[in-house]
Amino acid sequence: MTRMALGVEYRGTDFNGWQVQPDCPSVQAALEKALKSFLCVDTPTICAGRTDTGVHATQQVVSFDTEADRPERNWVRGLNSLLPSGISIHWARVMPEDFHARFSARARTYEYWIYNNPVRSPILETTTGWVFRPLDIERMKAGAVHLLGEHDFTSFRAAECQAATPVRTVKRLEICRQGAMIGIRIEANAFLQHMVRNIVGTLIYVGTGREEPDWVKTVLEAKCRHVAAPTFSPNGLYLTGVTYEDANIPPRGRSPFGWDEA
Repeated sequence: MTRMALGVEYRGTDFNGWQVQPDCPSVQAALEKALKSFLCVDTPTICAGRTDTGVHATQQVVSFDTEADRPERNWVRGLNSLLPSGISIHWARVMPEDFHARFSARARTYEYWIYNNPVRSPILETTTGWVFRPLDIERMKAGAVHLLGEHDFTSFRAAECQAATPVRTVKRLEICRQGAMIGIRIEANAFLQHMVRNIVGTLIYVGTGREEPDWVKTVLEAKCRHVAAPTFSPNGLYLTGVTYEDANIPPRGRSPFGWDEA
């Protein structure tokens, strides 16, 4: 038996999130259907981070076990020929037998992209969030500082979140502007349900001047979801990287709007 890992990119607009759901299209269902056609056997998969409806990924990591012995390039070509247009495999790796896409991960990186323009863009509607009021990213950066480090993120947690603890460690929180596009990159050891979207909504309140940067600290310390801003749209959210120790896996996928060229 061989433990395999795949790097998966997908457009979340087409799916009701990652996880298999009855009578709803999901990324996992589409991938496992392609694996069954490719291997002629049911093949359960495990992902690094379950994404919600409408959320995208440029570097979702998936692991599974198989008895098939095929070159890594054949996995990529073969599966891509069987997947719908909204999903593609970027790489395949043979992994140690104790590798686990979720539990072996040490950190995950998400990017949120906002189209900051008075007029909405039909072209960007499903791939970015939209804010028509001007955003001051220096104010947003000042507010974001309060979220760095280990904290109780109850104020940024969905009511239905089933995580055992609300404590998470944010290792990095960066904000950049590229013309009308604003990117927010967050790296943490793990994330609570809707945590990134709730952080983004709160930083937008600061960026528009509705709240002061220190309000972010007040929200964090309140440990109450109702104190923070509403959950922002899933459309601009991307899982862009998963970090593992001693694993032959790219640490990050491409930035959807070219962050590294900013």
